[in-house]
Amino acid sequence: MTFPSDILKTKRFLFLDRDGVINIHRQNDYVKTVDEFTFLPGALESLCELSKYFERVVIVTNQRGVSKGKMSETALKEVHAYLMQQVEKAGGKIDAIYYSTHLDDNHPYRKPNGGMALQAKNEFPEIDFHQSVMIGDSRSDIEFGKRLEMTTILIRKEAPIWQQPIPDFIYPSLAEVAALWK
Repeated sequence: MTFPSDILKTKRFLFLDRDGVINIHRQNDYVKTVDEFTFLPGALESLCELSKYFERVVIVTNQRGVSKGKMSETALKEVHAYLMQQVEKAGGKIDAIYYSTHLDDNHPYRKPNGGMALQAKNEFPEIDFHQSVMIGDSRSDIEFGKRLEMTTILIRKEAPIWQQPIPDFIYPSLAEVAALWK
């Protein structure tokens, strides 16, 4: 019998969504400032733990709040700098954060489309999508991973309400995923 940890421990690259996976997702709103950014319980420690096992750790996040005028791109970059600083200060690493501010769901850089993953591969040519894990909390995150033939993990306390795509694994938190490596 193959266990999830057996499959996941063979992977070399980690892609993560941000809101709802790493930080608290603000319902009907956006994380517009560093003051509004709050790590989910155990997420910071989990990022540090996971970064020990993956060659590259990359965040891919849709952030249309910029194009909607809810926040500036400068503020978004400040939030991402804060996130990276906190992870580094805690002993972990994030190699890059890619984001899409586009409103059009069909834009190549907006998940579920693969533009941000291709940006990552361009910057880090060693990335192999077949050797990658995508962790997200939404259908578009799982579809993004599936389109690129990554192993997918849905962060959710219950099964998704949609039929397709089916995530490879479902865990209630990033902490539960990180525990697979212990």
